[in-house]
Amino acid sequence: MPELPEVERARALIERRALGREIAAVDDTDTYVCRPHAPGELAEALTGRRLVSAHRQGKAMWIETDGGPSLGLHLGMAGRIVVDDAAAGDPKRDGPGGHRPVWDRFTLTFADGGHLILRDKRRLGRAVLDPDLGGLGPDAAEIGRDAFRERVGRGEAPLKARIMDQGVLAGVGNLLADEALWRARLDPRRPAGSLDADELDHLRRVIRAATRRAIARGGVHTGDVIPHRRRDGVCPRCGADMARATIGGRTTYWCSAEQGG
Repeated sequence: MPELPEVERARALIERRALGREIAAVDDTDTYVCRPHAPGELAEALTGRRLVSAHRQGKAMWIETDGGPSLGLHLGMAGRIVVDDAAAGDPKRDGPGGHRPVWDRFTLTFADGGHLILRDKRRLGRAVLDPDLGGLGPDAAEIGRDAFRERVGRGEAPLKARIMDQGVLAGVGNLLADEALWRARLDPRRPAGSLDADELDHLRRVIRAATRRAIARGGVHTGDVIPHRRRDGVCPRCGADMARATIGGRTTYWCSAEQGG
């Protein structure tokens, strides 16, 4: 599932290759991906506009236009952004003689002939005008020390559930949480309010560093502990068995020796 690093890579791709281009046409006919908008509503609002800036907060991404609405793009569980790259992926085609991959759920066609595409095999992505970001906490890659202490270091919720709460801290998903807590040597089951200031400061630094590393490497799947998240897995640092449980509704792995048995 795309997490903050994947969304940041998508945002950076849009920033590099799509800004300044005029939108000539919009395919917004997928009523599930474009809900609650009716077919043609996004096209009417965006056609003739230019993309001027690309932004992200946590896993939420949006693009500003010149004098028009912003366009929110959410990657869902399997979506990705493609810009002028016909070789990206190998999807099935849309019927005999068709030219549009069936996984292309939303497409901007630019006046110069290029495209920006939301490609999503599972159809769980979203394209929406003027997205509501009011429920999101500060971005996990940018949050300051005092805000992190205040938001994360409180309550009886398990630490992993706390840092994955998007209203507390935006951007940390299941894999990034396991990677960061493993790097910080913190038990994911521990009550968030039990951490002292030094532990919270260390965790904030580790989350930021793990996020930067994942962005540079190509995504959260590149984390050092991620290949060992399996029933027979062992800690790549000390060789102890990896423990497993469901925390905050998500399958969680941690080192039984360094993070608690």
